[in-house]
Amino acid sequence: MEQTVNNFYRRFGMAARIPQPLFPYSVKIDTESGTGATLPMTMLTPKQAEELQVEFKKIAREAGVRGARISVQRLAVDDYDKVLHEAKACVRKAMPKAA
Repeated sequence: MEQTVNNFYRRFGMAARIPQPLFPYSVKIDTESGTGATLPMTMLTPKQAEELQVEFKKIAREAGVRGARISVQRLAVDDYDKVLHEAKACVRKAMPKAA
């Protein structure tokens, strides 16, 4: 079946798109002024993770911001479980108390 699909794409001049797997990443952005942001978990392909770092550096350079850093780290399964556990705890704390 896959060969048939590839032949179809080749015949009509279309590139076959192979879906890329998503993985959990932690993204942290810091600046010299102390401002920053953290995304504890975001789903990205490995290519998107690389491109994100390149784009961030470009955006910071164009904005004239010096000392801006981005850290994109792929989370291990135990990190993912830890993030989910912490997220659930945070939501439980934010739930309104029953009277």
